[in-house]
Amino acid sequence: MLSDINRFLSSYVLSDSGKYLFLVYCRRQRFLLALTFRMPREHKLKIGVMGSASGPQSEDPVAREKARLLGKEIGRRGCIFINGACPGLPNDALLGAKEEGGMTLGISPAFSLYQHVNEYRSPHSHDMIIYTGMGFMERDVINIRSADAIVIIGGGIGTLNEFTIAYDEGRPIGVLTGTGGISNSIEHIVVELCKREMPPSLVMDDDPVKLMDKLEAAIKACPLPMIEDHRVRKLGEGRG
Repeated sequence: MLSDINRFLSSYVLSDSGKYLFLVYCRRQRFLLALTFRMPREHKLKIGVMGSASGPQSEDPVAREKARLLGKEIGRRGCIFINGACPGLPNDALLGAKEEGGMTLGISPAFSLYQHVNEYRSPHSHDMIIYTGMGFMERDVINIRSADAIVIIGGGIGTLNEFTIAYDEGRPIGVLTGTGGISNSIEHIVVELCKREMPPSLVMDDDPVKLMDKLEAAIKACPLPMIEDHRVRKLGEGRG
């Protein structure tokens, strides 16, 4: 009984009216209570852009132009642009967003502006930078959880880490294909290597405008998790 109840505790349903249904168990009185509430949707969408900060993908002219066009599209749609305050393709996307007057936010692994510039050797042309002081790995989690959805451009090992975090947490993901790196191999990684499914929250396209159309649709159709490790708790999936 309690194991069934625990599954209920982490379950919710999003209706067409935008209301969440929660089933809450009162242990003392031993009854289930259904609660509904509406999530506010007035805030601007926050789109995180992650990809190759260095290496051959970051220097490829096709990937760089697609990154810039992606940033322009994010800015044109009035979304808040977020990246890891790093160089490379995410910075090319940042510059594109700024061309359209978009609000830009950087999540830096550094402790301070001094460390950001002198040790991480990273750009700082954002409207705002948050200095986490947590290094790359922990910064990645904050970067992803700060966004309503993320977009992958190119990418190597670091980007693969960001992708797996977002995938595990059920966050909407857009993949800009044709930009090299892991972006051209996501389906192979998920389906063939990891034996997982391509969820509806994971969309791909080689055109930045079409990709953003798909991603905005995925954001509406796939609500963000409301508790940590929601997918694992709800579906009983492991992380292997």
